[in-house]
Amino acid sequence: MVVATNVPSDIKEPALAERGALRIEWAAVEMPVLALVRERFRREQPLQGVRLSACLHITSETANLLIALKEGGADVVACASNPLSTQDEVAASLVQAHGIPIYAIRGEDEETYYKHIRVALDHRPQITMDDGADLVSEIHKNRHELFETIIGGTEETTTGVVRLKAMAAKDVLQFPIVAVNEADTKHLFDNRYGTGQSTLDGIIRATNVLLAGKNVVICGYGWCGRGVASRARGLGASVIVTEIDPTRALEAVMEGFRVMPLLQAAAVGDIFITVTGDVHVLDAAHFAVMKSGAIVANSGHFNVEINIPALSEMASGRRQVRDFVEEFTLAGGRRIFLLGEGRLINLAAAEGHPAAVMDMSFANQALCAEYMVKNAKALRAQVYDVPTDIDREVARLKLHSMGIAIDTLTPEQQRYLESWEEGT
Repeated sequence: MVVATNVPSDIKEPALAERGALRIEWAAVEMPVLALVRERFRREQPLQGVRLSACLHITSETANLLIALKEGGADVVACASNPLSTQDEVAASLVQAHGIPIYAIRGEDEETYYKHIRVALDHRPQITMDDGADLVSEIHKNRHELFETIIGGTEETTTGVVRLKAMAAKDVLQFPIVAVNEADTKHLFDNRYGTGQSTLDGIIRATNVLLAGKNVVICGYGWCGRGVASRARGLGASVIVTEIDPTRALEAVMEGFRVMPLLQAAAVGDIFITVTGDVHVLDAAHFAVMKSGAIVANSGHFNVEINIPALSEMASGRRQVRDFVEEFTLAGGRRIFLLGEGRLINLAAAEGHPAAVMDMSFANQALCAEYMVKNAKALRAQVYDVPTDIDREVARLKLHSMGIAIDTLTPEQQRYLESWEEGT
């Protein structure tokens, strides 16, 4: 392995680089679409000289994206988008083997987390790449001088897109953002299949509990909630869905899940999983009626979905009983177990989404960065969906990598769909 020297970084241990290289290589096997994008980027250099700051989960899958961006000519710096999501060996390999400055340490405190974000912005990015909109938020709050040179950014999460659309609605957003999360090849697969599998993987790794026969309460039935509910049912759980949207609640009923208010579910649930993107979804009133032994986990982007300060205030004692499992003792000796500090359980206690799913998400990220550079002058300060041709190209490449062919319309069929004259 070629060892880079004098690469600015803040990582746990450079000596972990060799292990990280193996993890990156393993993930790459399941990421053929990104590999094709990387190959073209290497030839065409569409990001030549573009300064890019990324605030993403520093995992083996993300590493393959960052490497593709660099090989496409970008000047890349990256920091973590969650204090518990960094794979330290991957961070080391990105610095040592690929010369990419990384500012991320698993378990970093809040002060270090935000220091790393500020350092990533000291790079004076022309493009931001966010997982939760922390870079964009920091720029708008404290780094207005970056408005002069920034082209735009991309955002990968539902939570981040919600924040950005709120900024756009209030006419605060100062540069264009492509909402990668809104691509069909992202939210229909990453959010549903990725979150569904990896969330339960994290819970099982943290607790080793049997899900079969348990009442598993899914708070939120968006694409992530759909995925978690489906996978929990597949493992034999009795799934309860809580929702605020009547259409989503009706869909959950039609899928055969029990639907009820969260306060009602709180009294019967064994495992609670929040996937809403909102604040204090599980609150003091819910903790007050939970049965002893209830397990609480979050798979939304920020740990505010669970009101941890309220739970702590209600507790007469708290202790760490396993890695990623904290016990809170409440009145009457009831015990509630919080997983992964309330942070993304799939990354805190497991390895995040499988690489095969992230392949499509990160191909979208790379292609949208290219799109942003090519169309910078035409884009306004608003949130854009991923262009349909990019979304479909990612799907086409994924099918091709799987050896699957599909039909195409005949000229006659195309004319029929484009006409109004022909009827029954």
